[in-house]
Amino acid sequence: SFLESLPHDGLSPETTEGREGFFHPVHIEGIAEKVTIQFILRDFVTAKLAEYAAYLKQKLDETLTRYPGAKAAIEVKEQYRNMKEVISQYPFITGYAMEAMKRAGVEPELSSARGGTDGSRLSFMGLPCPNLFTGEMAFHGKHEYVSVQDMMKSVETIVHLAMIWEENG
Repeated sequence: SFLESLPHDGLSPETTEGREGFFHPVHIEGIAEKVTIQFILRDFVTAKLAEYAAYLKQKLDETLTRYPGAKAAIEVKEQYRNMKEVISQYPFITGYAMEAMKRAGVEPELSSARGGTDGSRLSFMGLPCPNLFTGEMAFHGKHEYVSVQDMMKSVETIVHLAMIWEENG
């Protein structure tokens, strides 16, 4: 009943794209007396994460009114936020990465990742860390692959990046 109350035409990974946020039930486990549903909440705007959590709480409360005696709780744990909040304070880091790509013969292209990344976690732990390419394509899909040629360009980029840090150190 709770999951059925959630939108079917938006706010889910399969109905959004680009910079549109979403929430997604990723794990459901239950027995007769207890059910646990884990969601991930994703958005490029941190304030929207609280809105999504409040929306899920509202839908849960509505569900509970239909089942007297039922109990439920929502626990929110931060996982990933938009690393731009940190990276934008250090524009030279992205500049160095773009210069390294150029030196490796790669045309830099800035893009945003819809899911959480290690770079996001590291950035909020005090190590500003933009994501660099490694050659992978079609992330997390059944056609995901990695190109050896692109991986080689990634290695060249990292070598150039180390040189640029040394030059500017």
